[in-house]
Amino acid sequence: MSRRSAAVLLAGAYAALAALFAAGALRRLDQSAVDHWMPGIALRPGEPGVVDSIVPLVHSRWDNGYAIAANLLTLPASLLISIVLATLLSRRLAVALIAAVAVEVLCKTVIAGPDLFHGSSHIVAFDSSFPSGHTLRTVILAGAVALCRPQLRLVAAAWAVAAIVLLELAGWHTPTDIAGGVVLGLLALLGARAAGALGARRLAARA
Repeated sequence: MSRRSAAVLLAGAYAALAALFAAGALRRLDQSAVDHWMPGIALRPGEPGVVDSIVPLVHSRWDNGYAIAANLLTLPASLLISIVLATLLSRRLAVALIAAVAVEVLCKTVIAGPDLFHGSSHIVAFDSSFPSGHTLRTVILAGAVALCRPQLRLVAAAWAVAAIVLLELAGWHTPTDIAGGVVLGLLALLGARAAGALGARRLAARA
């Protein structure tokens, strides 16, 4: 499959996920995840603020093992740290990451999903949680490391899988959010690679 075909396929998949989220078609899956797959979930009084999204670990929960593990393992994928790490690999990669984050913010601003509940309490944070920013940044960083440093690809893959699983277990994101983050992250990674931002040869040329 050509890169253009892959990009079209990923873009279509992302648009379909966004439409299904907005229509509430995936509510049953996400509610089941809240009920059965999020042992570390804890309700917040409202949606996360801008500062929560930008500053690493600010207002983070440390009240259970899932939250602690998620805080530590996803730290490289927090917004500011991920931008710094992406820039160290390639400035074009950083541009691709920032563009993906812009799409994330736009979607969270204009797309509202169905109400989800923990017991009888409405989980306000999940009303506009699509896609998962931590997931898309995890995919971008892990993919970039695997392409630029092939000897670290297993470590990068293990970190990405563990981080994404913990996002679910800690109750940070629903399966739909995570799927959207994975697809958007892959699309950004493909764009960065097409722009010549990634690859062992490029990294060696910069050394």
